[in-house]
Amino acid sequence: MHAKTTSASCRSSHPREGWRLPFLELEGPEQMALDRWLLERSLQRPDSGPVLRFYGWRGPWLSVGRHQGRLPEHWQAMAAAGSVSLVRRPSGGGAVLHAGGLTYALIWPQAPRRRRQAYGQTAAWLMDGFRRLGYQLRCGKQAAEAGASDCFATASPADLVDTLGQKRIGSAQYWRHGHLLQHGEILIEPPPQLWTELFGGPAPAPLPGLSRKQLIQALQTSLEERWAPLRWIDKTLTLDEGELTPYRLEARPT
Repeated sequence: MHAKTTSASCRSSHPREGWRLPFLELEGPEQMALDRWLLERSLQRPDSGPVLRFYGWRGPWLSVGRHQGRLPEHWQAMAAAGSVSLVRRPSGGGAVLHAGGLTYALIWPQAPRRRRQAYGQTAAWLMDGFRRLGYQLRCGKQAAEAGASDCFATASPADLVDTLGQKRIGSAQYWRHGHLLQHGEILIEPPPQLWTELFGGPAPAPLPGLSRKQLIQALQTSLEERWAPLRWIDKTLTLDEGELTPYRLEARPT
């Protein structure tokens, strides 16, 4: 079963090398710029393999989707007051509050051409990782809403919900010439007051007894097994400051 998944995932006649990058906690523009740089690198190097990284955010950030238009005035007012910072993702979808959670980015060269297939394979990986920690997730069933302001207000088949129907993982994609950058936010302990101020409703309940470290380990192990015999190595990047500059500019929220 895993070998079959691997064949569809890697799309190569021989195993390649995948990178696991270290956990980083940076400001929003830096995180988005790094993800864009990694995607462009995969385009420039046809032999490059997938890259998986998990990260956190310095302070609370609200990331808005690539195609979101004018932002609600109260979001802009909260940003001006310093309650939250704003950044624009290269990926689509609605706004995501990054606070008390875990973000993943998967760079997937030559991903399956059908977006649903790519979402399906990443959903299977995420569900398996959570299952290892005793949590059952399933795909959402709601239709994706174009222009929805809050990513976690609906759960489409690209998203994952818990046994109570609460959306736990929201994912979004950005494609470049057949290469995929998929972002996902995993809710662990969202801040109730800030969530309500931004989105108007109550925050999802926290996941008890779950740490970032446990989750990262489970998800890394799951992907390694599902995409075997791809060989994964831990990689630390050294970049010149100027390499990320154009992608930081893309991350401006307006």
